[in-house]
Amino acid sequence: MAIRSIIKTNEYHDSVSLMLAAGELSKSPGVQDAAVIMATEANKALLNQAGLLTAEIAAATPNDLVIVVRADVAVEPLLAKAEALLKTSTQSDAGGPAEFRPKSLHSAAHGNPQANVAVISVAGRYAADEAWKALHKGLHVLLFSDNVSLEDEIALKKYACDHGLLLMGPGAGTAILNGVALGFANVVPQGPVGIVSAAGTGLQEVSTLLARKGIGITQGIGTGGRDLKEEVGGMMMLAGLKALEEDPQTQVIALVSKPPSKAVAEIIMDQVASGSKPAVIGFMGGNPEDWRDVPNALPAPTLELTALIAAGCAGVEMGDPIEYLASRTQALKEKAASLRADLQPGQKYLRGLFSGGTLCYEAQVIWAGMLPQVVLSNAPLQKANQMPDSTRSQGHCTVDLGEEEFTVGRPHPMIDNTLRIRRLLQEAQDPEVAVVIMDVVLGYGAHLDPAAELGPAIQRAQKAAAEAGRKLPVVVSVTGTEQDPQVLSRQVQALEASGAVVCESNAMAAELTAWIVS
Repeated sequence: MAIRSIIKTNEYHDSVSLMLAAGELSKSPGVQDAAVIMATEANKALLNQAGLLTAEIAAATPNDLVIVVRADVAVEPLLAKAEALLKTSTQSDAGGPAEFRPKSLHSAAHGNPQANVAVISVAGRYAADEAWKALHKGLHVLLFSDNVSLEDEIALKKYACDHGLLLMGPGAGTAILNGVALGFANVVPQGPVGIVSAAGTGLQEVSTLLARKGIGITQGIGTGGRDLKEEVGGMMMLAGLKALEEDPQTQVIALVSKPPSKAVAEIIMDQVASGSKPAVIGFMGGNPEDWRDVPNALPAPTLELTALIAAGCAGVEMGDPIEYLASRTQALKEKAASLRADLQPGQKYLRGLFSGGTLCYEAQVIWAGMLPQVVLSNAPLQKANQMPDSTRSQGHCTVDLGEEEFTVGRPHPMIDNTLRIRRLLQEAQDPEVAVVIMDVVLGYGAHLDPAAELGPAIQRAQKAAAEAGRKLPVVVSVTGTEQDPQVLSRQVQALEASGAVVCESNAMAAELTAWIVS
């Protein structure tokens, strides 16, 4: 078995091109493993775990492109194939039909005078300048880019607020405006609930859970994850809340975020209290009692409960949401007991492998209330629970694979399952692992058939555990709708056929895994 690598010094390709090249390379006959990534320290650590770290890669810099192959056939032609694939991806489709491709925001706006929203996704050091150009043209902005300074964010949002515009972001991955999905978003019906969210997958989870209850949304406004920090002051959440209060189509408002700073929470609650519409307060990890007495405020500690309360306010007959959730607890306990009965005495830890950062956070909030032990993470609720090494699991732990440390030089895990599959197979080798929990997020921008890759990986992981005399439950939640390109029911069916236990929500999956290790 030969391992060979090529280092392309100071060569850059976008992450999707790298993913496609690696995917094609991995399909080649005789290839056992392959990677086409940038030589960041995190990526080197991952290659080392996979047994693909060569001396040349170890010496490479983060600006260098790495192509590495392990195969039982001649490796040099495979490396040449990868180089050709990357070269092809950078070339335009010569001879194809002519298509206007604006080269600047100015020309794009000039060519589409009816447009009123700009989606900006460029390297962070250029993002603020592009956002200023869009705002000065009177455009609302979805700033998908991250690595924008806090000072720039504050200045951009102040200008936007002063001019009646939305500056969603930085790092705003999801929005649904007038029925149009932007970034990572799902196909949901239009309806009476308006959502303002400082969490992208949080907006996706709430909107899709509402859709499954037959409830649509008016708007889904993303604010960016830092909006509720004291320095930013919740400017976009306040602007979104005001817009939804004034919107005659919006009957119910849902606010989604990690806990805001105390000062920002007070400002938001003052605006909620002065309004006329019920507002579900989905500030995960906060204390619901802090907002229980605020007029119009309906606190919800999880994304699922946020959706259920909003659905109830919108007219879905389901009784008390708390009682509704309590009624399923016995069924979850029974399912957990059945799965736990097949485990070996040494299997005692849960491991989370998440693509959605908000879903990883929600799971930790739930576990904190159910488990006596600490759950470590690379994106922990508290700094004291930080994983020492996010590439190596220990004890109870959960990894947000969408964190920047894993996405520099590779596609987001909602697009590319490669890294998560590696981690899943790694967890299957650990005799102390009792259960693995994963999320699958559907919709625009996401992988077109995640179950087709994750399903076989789950089978391989469970087979590896079985060969070692163990069972390995894999619990999966799927965020999506039947109208999404991936089709919710097809994904659920394929995952269940692969041996996964599929739950209706991320919260349910988190509760089930907690009962398994309790």
